[in-house]
Amino acid sequence: MVSSALAAALERRNIHYGWVIVAVTFLTTIVTAAAMSTPGVLIVPLEKEFGWDTEQISSALALRLMLFGLFGPFAAAFMNRFGVRAVMVSAVILISAGLLASLAMTQVWQLILLWGVVVGIGTGLTAMVLAVTVATRWFNHRRGLIMGLFAASNATGQLVFLPLIAQITTAYGWRIALVCVCGMLAFAGVVAFTLMRDRPSDLDLPPYGETAVVPPPPRGVGLVSLLASPLEVLREE
Repeated sequence: MVSSALAAALERRNIHYGWVIVAVTFLTTIVTAAAMSTPGVLIVPLEKEFGWDTEQISSALALRLMLFGLFGPFAAAFMNRFGVRAVMVSAVILISAGLLASLAMTQVWQLILLWGVVVGIGTGLTAMVLAVTVATRWFNHRRGLIMGLFAASNATGQLVFLPLIAQITTAYGWRIALVCVCGMLAFAGVVAFTLMRDRPSDLDLPPYGETAVVPPPPRGVGLVSLLASPLEVLREE
């Protein structure tokens, strides 16, 4: 596996693979933050093309924000149950599917379903709880630094990509802008699938700052375990 070979190569140079995990997570959160904010740039083009009111478009964006917040605790549960990599890749696929399907939308309800529900759930799966989970599992030292980097990723994604997306929209139209965003999401998804691992023990490594490999806890099953997982993540932090 690529991650195993890379981890061995980095270990020979006394570099912990946790920093690769940080880079992959940072890339994913930057791109998903840009994807989450992109619809706000496209309000005027949608008004001109479809004649929708600002209130109608804003209702989809408001629903997206609500689901982004609501799915945070469930994202932690899914990460504990199915693994961080699976959740990250699923989130990228879900966001991409919502944006790509919106290229053919013609009705307001389609906008609400795709940009509100689908994109809202997808971005919610990569909410701040992803940063907490990664930092807690991979780092015992420098955890504050890692959390600070991840906290900055949301603003960084908007600062870096939104002006570019706005320029593409002005020059080539909102559909081309969405295709470009989906291209960035695809790149982040491939990187996450290739390099992301759930825990240091997957690569027979200790957490950063420790010397002993920590075996993963047994995965619970059922609704009670899923609901308890977010609290376990917070307690670890």
